[in-house]
Order: sequence, then C-alpha cells, then structure tokens
Amino acid sequence: MSYQAPLRDMRFVLHELFDVAGHCERLNNGLDRELIDGVLEEAAAFTGNEIAPLNRNSDEEGCQLENGDVSTPKGFRSAYKQYVDNGWASMTGPIDFGGQGFPQLVSFAFHEMLMGASLSFRVYSGLTEGAVLALDKHGSAELKDAYLAKMVGGQWTGTMCLTEPQAGTDLALLRTRAEPQADGSYKVTGNKIFISGGEQDLSENIVHLVLARLPDAPAGVKGISLLLVPKFIATAEGGLGQRNALSCGAIEHKMGIKGASTCVMNFDGATGWLIGEANQGLACMFTMMNDARFQVGLQGLGLGEAAFQGALRYARERLQSRGLNGAVAPQQAADPIIVHPDVRRMLLTQKTLVEGSRMLAAYTARQLDLEHGAGEATERKAAAKRAALLIPIVKAFFTDMGQEVSSHAVQVYGGHGFIREWGMEQLMRDSRITQLYEGTNGIQALDLIRRKLLGDGGSELNALIDEFAALADRSASQPALAELAGVVSARLQQWRELAAQVITLSQADAEEIGATSVDFLQYSAYVLLAGFWLQAAATAQQALDAGTGEAAFYQAKLHSAAFYLRRVLPRASGHREALLGGAACLMAMPEESFAF
Repeated sequence: MSYQAPLRDMRFVLHELFDVAGHCERLNNGLDRELIDGVLEEAAAFTGNEIAPLNRNSDEEGCQLENGDVSTPKGFRSAYKQYVDNGWASMTGPIDFGGQGFPQLVSFAFHEMLMGASLSFRVYSGLTEGAVLALDKHGSAELKDAYLAKMVGGQWTGTMCLTEPQAGTDLALLRTRAEPQADGSYKVTGNKIFISGGEQDLSENIVHLVLARLPDAPAGVKGISLLLVPKFIATAEGGLGQRNALSCGAIEHKMGIKGASTCVMNFDGATGWLIGEANQGLACMFTMMNDARFQVGLQGLGLGEAAFQGALRYARERLQSRGLNGAVAPQQAADPIIVHPDVRRMLLTQKTLVEGSRMLAAYTARQLDLEHGAGEATERKAAAKRAALLIPIVKAFFTDMGQEVSSHAVQVYGGHGFIREWGMEQLMRDSRITQLYEGTNGIQALDLIRRKLLGDGGSELNALIDEFAALADRSASQPALAELAGVVSARLQQWRELAAQVITLSQADAEEIGATSVDFLQYSAYVLLAGFWLQAAATAQQALDAGTGEAAFYQAKLHSAAFYLRRVLPRASGHREALLGGAACLMAMPEESFAF
C-alpha cells in the first residue's frame, strides 16, 4: 500500500483553525507560513517516497538478533541516515544543543506522517525525543554536554527502560538496583523487558534511561531513581568510548510493528549516572511521559489516516454489484463499492474520526507549546493544566480510533482485507500495541478521573467546556450552523452534569473510579470532537461565504460535520448510560463464579 500525507487537511487545521504562523510569532521562533508549508511539503515527500515503501518489507522481514547484535529490516539504515542528514531528527531538539526548536504545533504534523508511513521506523526515533526532554530538564551539565548534542542530532538514540517481568504499570515492584561508586557513578544491575529500540544497527550509540533503586531507597515508587546508562560511554571529547556492561538478551516476536526491535535488556553492573535527585526518578521520567503519550496518540492518528487512504482508494476502484437505486456507472460491469451506503458509513466514520482527532491533536500540541514557551507564568501554568487534562484522552481515544479505523479498512476490502499483500491487516496488527504501551488505555482513563477530574474538582474540565460553549453560542445565530451548534451545546451541558455525577460517585466509592473511567473518557472524546467539528464547520462556512475558492473542500467539511453529529456522536449516549450503571454490577459477583 502507499501513503500520501494529507497536506490539504493539515493546512486547514494549522492555518485556518489554529493560525500556526501567529502562534509561532507569539513564541518568537522565527517560523512563518511560507517556511512551515515548505517543511510540510518536504516532510510529505520524505515520508511518502522514502519511508512508506519500507513498511511492507519491514513487516515481512522483521528484526534479527545474532550474538547480541540486532539488524533492522532492509532499507532502514539508509533511510535513518537520510532522516538524520536532512535534519529531521533535530527538528524538536533544544537549540542550545544543535536542535531546531520547532514547536509541537508544527512538528506533530510531520510525526503523524512518519507514523502513517511506517510506525516501525518511527519507533526508533520517537523515544529519543522524550529522552532528550528528560535529560535536558533534569540532567547535570556534564551529562548534557557529553550526550545531548549527539542525541538531538540523531547520531545517538535514546530509550526508556521501565518495565520488568514483574513490574509493568506498578513500578513500585521493580527490582533493578544501582550501586554507588567512589567516582560518583553507579553500577546498574537488572533486567528490563519491552524496550523499544533497546538494540539496533541504526545509530552509533544508544543511551538508556533506566529506572532503578539505590541501596538505601525507601520502598515503593518513592524509592525509584533515574539513571543514564549508555551502550558506549562517551569520551571527554564527545566520541564513543568503552563498551558498557549491558546487552540485548532477546527480541520479542510480536503481533505487529515487527520492524521495530523490542528488546529484553540485561544490565550486568553497567556504568550509569544519576539524572536528577536520588529517589526522584518518576518525577524525572514524567517529564518525557506526556510527550511519549502524545506521540503514541499520534501513532493511532497516523495509522488511522493510512487505513482511511487505503479503504478510500479501494472503494473507488473495486467494482461490485449495482447501487440500490440502480446503476451509477452503467458503462462498467458493476458499480464501485463507494456507492453503497454501508461502505459510505465506514468511510465517513473513518474520515470524521481521523480528521476530528487531527484537530484535537493540534489543539493539544498548542497547549504543550504554551506550557513551555508562553511569555507569562500564569499562561504557562494554564496551558500545562489543559495539556495534562487532554493527554490521557489523546493517548487512549486516538489509539482506540486507530484500531477501529484499521478494522473498517479490512472490512471495506472484504476478503482482500484479510490477505497480507493489501496491507490493511498489517495496519490493524500494528495499531494494536498503541492501546497498550506508555500506559494501557484503561490506565489513561483512571488518570483522567483520579488525577485530573478529582484532582481539581472538575474546574479545568469545566473551563474547557466553557470554551466550546462560547463557540456554540456564537454559531447558534448563523442559519447554516444553528442545528449543529444546538446539538453541541446540549452535549456540552450534559458533559458538565455527567462530570459532576462521576465526581460524586467516585467520592462515595473508590471503585466507581475504575467502573466509570473508560466510558467517561470515551464520552469526553466524542463530545470534544463534536466541538472541533463545529469549529471546522464554522470556518468552512465562513470560507464559502467569502468565496475564497475550493468550494468542494469546504462543502466536504460541512458534510463531514453533519455526518459526525448524526451518526458518530450518538455513541456518547451509550457510554453515558454504561458508566451510570455503576460499579456494583462489576464487583458483586464472587471471583469463583467466573469459572467455566
């Protein structure tokens, strides 16, 4: 299958909805509309021409482990070299260490393209950017000087080493230990599993960020430290020095993303250095966690776009039966399946979920930028709160969406969708991991309720609702938007009331947090996307009224908004009814009654 970056829709989101040029001017980073469009065009060419052709082969070939060395699929090494040489690796890195400092509102579009072209390829560079964030914020000057420039440039990559066989979500159970040495370093010993890019042949060095316990550490998560443990220890001149005492013991044989090496890493007294304060490892790691979870959300978005493109292309070409009201293409033996209502249902569901998620991704990226780059401290704090509220929704909903949209693609292809050569089943397999790593989607839902909603009594959520309610009020007076605005307004009020009910339920019984969380996250996401579709419709109607051209594009936005509000948004009602069903029906049955 092929992949083509959705440049027109990306420009609509960036320029027409979120004024990315004005955003960049506000951040004082020197980017203007012409430069941004040029970057997007180059990104589209690179991902479509160089990366996408590798995706099928990487799935067939996978990675190979021999004598501790991992070889990546054919073409990955040369493509990664081009990725580094062309400056893509340094796109978001700090300027002080050779990065280009691009804001998230621009870079997210490129990263979506990478995910859509080949998720396996993107895995290798994705965590490096998060590792750079953590090291830049918490590392000592000596560590930053020794490692950051090469990591920013992409010559060296980074990993996150959290998970152990007995410690997944519950990091309080981890056993990897770090023994202090006289020279200020530590000897790190333990085993980590599921380490993306833990060993590979793309970069000169791999810098592992490892969670471990010091000898005198308190029990639980309060006794976890973060250490930098490189494959090769950097020399004083910034080159490659001694090989460290760590190795790849195995690579996992996985359901999907087979071109990405997922490693078992053994640390056998490996030399490492503390990042941040002792026993503050989780706080340091969470610097990169928001970025990592946002990036995983983009994985779902990119895969969803690729699946939609494949399904649309096939639906236009595949001839099968006649339209229900008679022949649409009488000159052909049968009509293309895109004329059939059920195929249209699947395609429009794909299109509206993907494009709606892209709008939410851009909005979240803007908050992440302002969290770090806004001029006023109060504005930075407000953006941080908004980003924190949205990240679990983005991670969970986008990845659920990617799985649904790729499943629709398989269905549109019919029997051919089940066959490997068409590429749809690979997208479905690849997308499945996104619902699991960087915190399962159930964990994201718990985070949304426990830390975000209960954490401030719903004040930030209500502020977000107020923002969209104001949009609905402004749109209600416009005849072309009045119906959509009315539906959105009603849903927003229902969302506000539902949040209050969830808070009350959760405060009365802690098990209600887990019982309501997934459905509340899904409800929230569907209503959020409805708000963005109203914004898109208002922007499209304004363009049509002004006669700015591209009438078909803007009419499609209005049609898509109408479809979403009539055929997708009603799903929210089911989630509301389910969560109000309460915890009792989940917890009442004795465990032994589950037996068969």
